Order: sequence, then structure tokens, then C-alpha cells
Amino acid sequence: MRTSGWMKRQPWFWPIKLFLKRISGKELWLRRDFEMTTTKIGEWAFVPELLHGGSIVYSLGVGDSVEFDLGVIERYGSTVYAFDPTPYAMEWVAAQTLPTEFVFKPWAASGADGSLRLYRRVSRRGKRAKVMWTADAGAGDIEDHIDAPAYTIATIMQQLEHEKIDLLKMDVEGAEYDVLDGLKNVQNLPKQLLVEFHHRFRSIGKQKTATAIEKLRGLGYQIFWLSETGREIGFMQVTRDSDDA
Repeated sequence: MRTSGWMKRQPWFWPIKLFLKRISGKELWLRRDFEMTTTKIGEWAFVPELLHGGSIVYSLGVGDSVEFDLGVIERYGSTVYAFDPTPYAMEWVAAQTLPTEFVFKPWAASGADGSLRLYRRVSRRGKRAKVMWTADAGAGDIEDHIDAPAYTIATIMQQLEHEKIDLLKMDVEGAEYDVLDGLKNVQNLPKQLLVEFHHRFRSIGKQKTATAIEKLRGLGYQIFWLSETGREIGFMQVTRDSDDA
């Protein structure tokens, strides 16, 4: 049974739904490690005091929405580097009128440099997506795929001559796990991470997200924000284990 739009707009809906999913074992029991003053643009909350005119933001996964990217540019004057190698996204971005502070690259981010195979997303009801592609074969159409140029965050930073990233946001349909794992090779870690995790994909599962979060904690990241669904998480880089040795 589908949930009505009216019900989703009620303040009690998402807390109850998340609680039920947690007790049923479908979602992780997570909480914020500390409280921060946040600002929300679109579906994403972040710590505004860490952004300014000279900030560099990486936005992985464009699809057909740059609401967050344009909001950050307008409010803080930051430069946003957006990445998406999928056909629809490239065509959509090319048709938009975008500010010079929005820099688009038709690349995929990955855990290794080379090529990344992406599959057209297929919903549990069997509907093929127009916009979304996934690196997870179990959530896509294995007959409908593309091979995209892919780079680690460390390599992207090197190619773009960036010494640091102030904020890294990713909605990459299952590819986030390899991207995050590659952060261990980044010398100057992003101060903020905004990640949508896709453990709802049957072929991924919530343990993979739990493991990814533990690895991020090992890099000094802590949770400052959780979305209503519990799948979008905001992390701040506080300390790094090696720095404390």
C-alpha cells in the first residue's frame, strides 16, 4: 500500500516510520554524536559556519537536480564541482543556465581509478529509471549499462589541483561505499561529508553501511545530522586516529 502525500507531510510520520523500520531490522540504530547549528538546502543539512567564498564543494551525483549546489553558491559564494557521468545528467546539465561557480565534470567517483560500470536503476516494482544509474548490479538492469571514467577522490583532487575539500556530498546509488573507503588515501580529508547510503538495496544490506560508518569513525568523523529516513547522514571530521598517536 502506498502512503499518501498528506500523511508524509505530518510531523509524526517519519519518526514513527523510522522507528518501525529500526525495530524490524531494516534500518540502523544511529544517533547524532553531537549537536551543531545546521542549515538545510533541499534534502541536505550542513554546518554553515564551515563554508565561505573560498570553499570548495564536491557534489557527486547530479541527476536532474542542482538545488543544493545552487543554494550553496548563492548563499556562500563557494565553488561547486559536480560529477555525474550518466547520459541523462550530462544532457540535462548542458541544457541549464548555470553560474560560473558551478563546474561540471562527466566523471564517476570510485574506490579506484579506471572505469566504473553503471546499470540503469530498476525499482522493486520493476520500473526502469529515467535518471538514476547504479554501480550495484543487483539494483539495476544488467543488460542496460554504461562504462564511465572513474577516479578516486584523491585523484580528482590532484587533477583539479585542490589541496582540500570543504564539503563532499554524495548520492551515487550504491557507489558510496567504495568512494568512502578511498578516503583513507586522502591527505586533507573533507571537513564535512553528506552521504546517502543505499543499504535498502537487497544486494547491499545495512551491515555494509554499518561497516562504512565505523571506517569513517576511524578517520575521525562523527555524526552531526540524520535525515528523517535515517539514510542521509552528515559527518564532520573532528580528529583522525593517526593524528592522536
